[in-house]
Parts: sequence; C-alpha cells; structure tokens
Amino acid sequence: MMLLLAALVTFADVQPILERHCQSCHRKGEVGPMLLSTFKEARPWAKAIRQAVTARSMPPWFADPRFGKFKNDPRLSDEEIATIGKWVDGGSMEGHPVSTQAKWVEGWGITPPNKIVEMKEAFQIPAKGDVLYQHIVLESICSADCWVTAAEVRPSVRGVVHHAVVYIREPGSKWLAEAKPGVAFGTKTETVRDILLVYTPGQPPFIAPDGMGKKIPAGSSLVLQVHYTTNGKAVADKTKIGLVFAKEAPKQRILTLQMNNGNISIPPGDRSYHLSVSGSFPNEAILLNLFPHMHLRGSSFVYAIAERPGQWETLLSVKPYRFNWQLRYDLDKPRLLSKGTRILMTATYDNSANNPYNPDPDAEVHWGEQSWEEMMVGFFDVVVPASMDKESFFIRQ
Repeated sequence: MMLLLAALVTFADVQPILERHCQSCHRKGEVGPMLLSTFKEARPWAKAIRQAVTARSMPPWFADPRFGKFKNDPRLSDEEIATIGKWVDGGSMEGHPVSTQAKWVEGWGITPPNKIVEMKEAFQIPAKGDVLYQHIVLESICSADCWVTAAEVRPSVRGVVHHAVVYIREPGSKWLAEAKPGVAFGTKTETVRDILLVYTPGQPPFIAPDGMGKKIPAGSSLVLQVHYTTNGKAVADKTKIGLVFAKEAPKQRILTLQMNNGNISIPPGDRSYHLSVSGSFPNEAILLNLFPHMHLRGSSFVYAIAERPGQWETLLSVKPYRFNWQLRYDLDKPRLLSKGTRILMTATYDNSANNPYNPDPDAEVHWGEQSWEEMMVGFFDVVVPASMDKESFFIRQ
C-alpha cells in the first residue's frame, strides 16, 4: 500500500505542468474559457485536459517540427503528458496543497510595469456587424528617450479583441491629428510606423532579451490599434498597456519589420491559392522571431532565407495556419544575417467549401482589414545597434 501511495500522481505533480504550459491563457482575466490555476478549478476538466494534451490540440502550436527550433514552443513533453494521464487514471486526486499562480504578478505576464496607460473611455462593441479598426492615441510616454524591455496589452474584454497593435507616433507627426486623445477613432490603418508590440490571443507579451530594448523617442505618444470582432453580445472594452523601462540604454535595439503582398485576388472555390513576397536585408541584423498574419482563408505560411544565391533554407513552416490562434515563433537561437541575405515568404489560402472557417466559398477575395477579406503580412523582429533606427536600417551602404 505504501508503494502504491508513493507512486500515485496527484495535482501537486500536475500543477507545475499547467503553470508552464497552460496558465498563460487559462487564468483569471485571460482568453482561456476555463481557469486552471488551482485544483478546484482544474479538477472538473481533468479528462478534457488529458484528451487535449494527448491529441496535442492544446497548447496551440502550428510550426512544422521539420523546420527550426523555437524557444517559446509550448508543447508538453511525452513525460508531462504521461504524468497528466496517470493523474486522471488515479482519480485526479489533489495531494498536498501547492502554491498557485507563482509565475503571474498581479495579472500581468511581465514584471510589474513601471507605467500603465489605458483608454480614457471604454469602446462600445455592438452585438453584430463589422467594426472599423479603432485607433486610440495615448498619452506622451517619455519626456526623454526611453527604452522598453517588456510590454503587454491587456484588453478588459478579450473575447471581442481579435488583435491589437501598439505603434510609436513620434513628435510632430500628423497621423491621427483629428483623433481625440484616449478615445477610440475608427479609420483605416497605417503600417509604416514603428511597432512597439502586437497582441493576439495566446501570444506571449514582449520581453526583450538581456541588453536589448525598443526605443520610444522623447515626446512620442503610443497609438493603440484594435481589431474588434462582434460575438453576439454588446460589450464595452477598455484596453490597457503595461510598460517596463530599462534602467539604462541598452547596446542593441529591436525593430519590428514587416513585408506584405496586397495583390490578393483569390478565385471562388480555389483550394490552393499561393502568394509570395521577397526582399533582401539592406544591412546586417540579428533575426529574433517570425510572426505570420492572414485571415480566415489562410492555410499555411512559410518563411525562408538564402544567404547565398539560390540556396534557400526554410526557417518556419506554419501548417495549418489558424486565424484565431496567431502565434509568434521565437527562434531558439537568434540568427545573424549578413547584408544582402534574401528573405522569402509564401502564403497559401483555401477559399473552398472544404475550409470550415471560410465565410463564403463563392466569393472572390481581395485585400482588406475585415476578417472576411484577406491579408498577407509577415512580421519579424531584428536586432541592430542602439543608434540605428528603422529609417536608417533601410539605407543601403
């Protein structure tokens, strides 16, 4: 009997696994539909948890394992899956009490922010219909140049925020001059600005590696762009942003770059429509991560580089692509890319009735901001010297 008790797996064994792999979404205030922080919360879902992790449908992860390794890969090991299975088979017992949410500080996925900025007025989302992208001009952040080492977007109603982008608007910019500070303003987007961070469900917050950061020039304001989607219930959202500042200027600067192809014309019923975009690095840079973006008809997205002419190497292949789980893929080892390195992004779309997410397989689809339209954007972060901004990076020497 003593040997059997010693071998029994309890929630004390399972809780650290949930903390590492599940609680980023399945905790209070996050997007997960159930809470998994405590035994009382997790116990009713024990069999469902086992089923999801055994099928590897949770945590969501869509990178083809044949290409690249990523340090934010949330998948459970075979041993962790076996531990959850033994817990369920043994009756899902509690065991000795364990600490809960040790990783999470006051709801934030980052260390306690030095500064929190938020919308002055909540934005009213209707129960039905399409909503223009909303832009909220937030307060001036720093009186002197400041460096951000961590940042996080926290919507108050996550179920209606499909994604959000935080742009840096430098002093003197006329962009959104007509917008009332702190209040949502519906308009078309603009993507040439520096990006501080991007929020999508399931994506971790921005946390810079040691010695790196994102620069906010003195007197700049932040522009929060939010893509709201209706879900059958009228609600009001008041999103906030937490910022952690470096104590001293880092030696390296992180720039978020993007490439896109807006020449989208997907025929009705087309099961495999391909679109690509390519370019070359104008200067040497260190590649940190990759983040593909499409809409409901997106089925796969591939990043490849060629450091020598014609010798292509696949860095990331996302298949299947899921619009409701847009993930960032952080390279396990940052990659130094020399000046002139080619980068190629290839997207595939399924506009047929075989695509269960397709809103209308009889429609011809073009570029647009709404979910029933399409996009093809490949984001990626690079590291450059602290003195180099986005404009100077693209000056070929």
